[in-house]
Amino acid sequence: MTRAALLVLADGRFPAGGHAHSGGAEQAVKAGRITGATSLEAFLRGRLHTTGLVGAALAAAAAAGGDPAALDAAADARTPSPALRLTARKLGRQLMRAARAAWPSAELDSLARQFPKGAHQPVVLGLAARSAGLGAEDAAHCAVYESVSGPATAVVRLLSLDPFEATAVLARLAPELDLVVDRAVSAGSAVPARGVDMLPAASAPLLEIGAQAHAGWPVRLFAS
Repeated sequence: MTRAALLVLADGRFPAGGHAHSGGAEQAVKAGRITGATSLEAFLRGRLHTTGLVGAALAAAAAAGGDPAALDAAADARTPSPALRLTARKLGRQLMRAARAAWPSAELDSLARQFPKGAHQPVVLGLAARSAGLGAEDAAHCAVYESVSGPATAVVRLLSLDPFEATAVLARLAPELDLVVDRAVSAGSAVPARGVDMLPAASAPLLEIGAQAHAGWPVRLFAS
């Protein structure tokens, strides 16, 4: 495989189900915490340095050969919200289907058997990257980009935000994405030798609380 596989894995058109989820943006919009490009940037920066970092480290660890079951348990421990745990596993199951079709591997098959209802999405992402011939850094880049691009796209729909403004926000955050990737790879690459305690555990309480509230809405545009 070549690095071009990363473009396939990170492409928003890759059928992994992410388009149906806002990453907490829908609830934040309703609560008035996102009203335009400036507040979107603040929201995305918060996601990037918390859930984005944790997800990227999990993906990096899986791509580096960490034990997927131990990583899944570590992801559970770092996701207090039942709604977010359910979402992570749904997304993991969908990503697994797409990854096994694109890059069949014994490791993906084994994880699918072990977690028939879905493993946490970052763990599946790391194994998908590994199956595609990619490394820990590639997996982490994919994870951090997903952590901000999905909510940005959702806000374009939710607020009719100018897509050029949303893209400019992502461009301004790009240097920070690289820094978070460096931290994630450093932590994740140490997991195979030193265990899951090497993983970061950055928290985002408002995202957790918002996810629980959002799950109870009778009408919503996004699943999460």
